[in-house]
Amino acid sequence: MLRIYRAEKGVLSLAPQIERPCWVCLTSPTEEELQYVQESLKVFPEFLRYPLDEEEIPRIELEEDQLLIILRVPDPRHEEGFIRYETIPIGIILTEEAIITVCLKENPVFEDFLMALNKVKNFTLERPIPFLFHFFWCIATIYLRYLRLIDKLITEYEQELYRSMRNKELLKLLNIEKSLVYFNTALRANDIVLSRLQSGRFLRLTEDDLELLEDVQIENRQAIDMAKIFSDILTGTMDAYASVISNNLNMVMKFLTSATIVLMLPTLVASIYGMNIQLPLQNSPHAFAILMTISFILSGIVVALFIKKRLF
Repeated sequence: MLRIYRAEKGVLSLAPQIERPCWVCLTSPTEEELQYVQESLKVFPEFLRYPLDEEEIPRIELEEDQLLIILRVPDPRHEEGFIRYETIPIGIILTEEAIITVCLKENPVFEDFLMALNKVKNFTLERPIPFLFHFFWCIATIYLRYLRLIDKLITEYEQELYRSMRNKELLKLLNIEKSLVYFNTALRANDIVLSRLQSGRFLRLTEDDLELLEDVQIENRQAIDMAKIFSDILTGTMDAYASVISNNLNMVMKFLTSATIVLMLPTLVASIYGMNIQLPLQNSPHAFAILMTISFILSGIVVALFIKKRLF
């Protein structure tokens, strides 16, 4: 999809064609759309295609008068009743004539960004740096939003696991743990890109630009800390529940072993008196009652010993 935005009186609006300056937003673009943008704005073709590789890592590339910045953004996925968060690359290309964003698929960051820009007074596309840093700020805040949702999911799944102790809840927690790993990796890589931009090697930054960039870094590092904390909590929770499940299994096995020993005694007596040899009491009319009494007494003694030793 190709969308072209222009700034009119500080408000973004859609434009029918590329005009300068403008913001060109490419999400899941077709070859025709890529070709149109490439020819209209003279963009390096590799700059347009790098962000379409799902495994692309965050980085900065400067070629002549064109700057490519790649960051990774959250990508929520729902599969078979589970929710998992991964990350996908998003590219921002700065040229003298336009700002271009390229992404594999539609992402909530664009909607958040448009809402944020409409709140900025006297916004203009003539200076791309404030646009760029506001976009980075939206990426950091969307990470924070999803991390808060993950925190709620962890609490919900813990309660379900406490009630049922099923594999399904453990798999849900495992998906969340994977999501935190993706987030932590992407956020740290994004932080490196932001630090490189702060050096001033790629962009000429004013005091206001540096202040806005520092705000973005604070948000991004807060997300890094939250992802690490939640990951540590989740790892400890899963280890604790694994220990609980193992302990419950040991308790069950101990009970079954004790019950087997108790039931073995009557079986032993019955087996002995089932032999085809001369045995005491075999001619007594009360032999059955006597033998059953002896069996129950022996079993009772063993049960009492087990209770004393807390084996039951």
